[in-house]
Amino acid sequence: MKTAGIDGCKAGWILITFDDENPGYYVLRSDEELEEAFKTYDRIFIDMPIGLEDENYTRECDRLLRETLGAEYASSVFSPPIRPALNAPSYVEANIESYEYTEKKLTVQAWNITPKIRTIDSFLQNNEEYRKAVLESHPELLFMKLNGGMIYQKKKTKKGLRHRLGLVVDHEEIADDFFRDIKEEFRRNEVAEDDIVDAMALALAAKHSENKPIETLPEDPPVDSKGLKMAIHYIKRTAI
Repeated sequence: MKTAGIDGCKAGWILITFDDENPGYYVLRSDEELEEAFKTYDRIFIDMPIGLEDENYTRECDRLLRETLGAEYASSVFSPPIRPALNAPSYVEANIESYEYTEKKLTVQAWNITPKIRTIDSFLQNNEEYRKAVLESHPELLFMKLNGGMIYQKKKTKKGLRHRLGLVVDHEEIADDFFRDIKEEFRRNEVAEDDIVDAMALALAAKHSENKPIETLPEDPPVDSKGLKMAIHYIKRTAI
């Protein structure tokens, strides 16, 4: 099985794979390159909302994720646009759609990643095989599992970032080289340091999912009106 982790970045997407036969990293700058990755890998853990509510402002999986992470880290989880707002041509119009159905406005953070959500949504609607391979996850939940149920400081701090990198390096020594090489090869306004470690956590979980059980928040995920599962995927046991 070929596995990878994908996280959004300003350049597009960063993909990392820890597959034993061909470990590597790639920056995907176009929708075509992203879809080629969907075709190439048998399992991808991705930090991007999949499955959207039609009228509810918050998905159940996001509510449960905030509870699991705790109040200090709940801000790393924000509600994606509802489906009626997904194709709005502007933030103002997306807000109008959101407020009409939910009486709440769409956050700027959610609007900023809406084009990426729209791309993935289109790919998954048009290809059922992608739905089996591409699983929504969340790096902070994965780091929590790697660290025995706790998160050590915010990832935007140097200590928090190095701790998260160390958790991955404990399982994949090559991660240290990848981190250094990616920083040298790409500018920070293309790929930020936290994008790198997030993609690494996703890649590690995807690799571990070959022989460790995948769990979801919620345990019995609903599907949205387009048949896409609304769930946060993680690995029950990440220790080797």
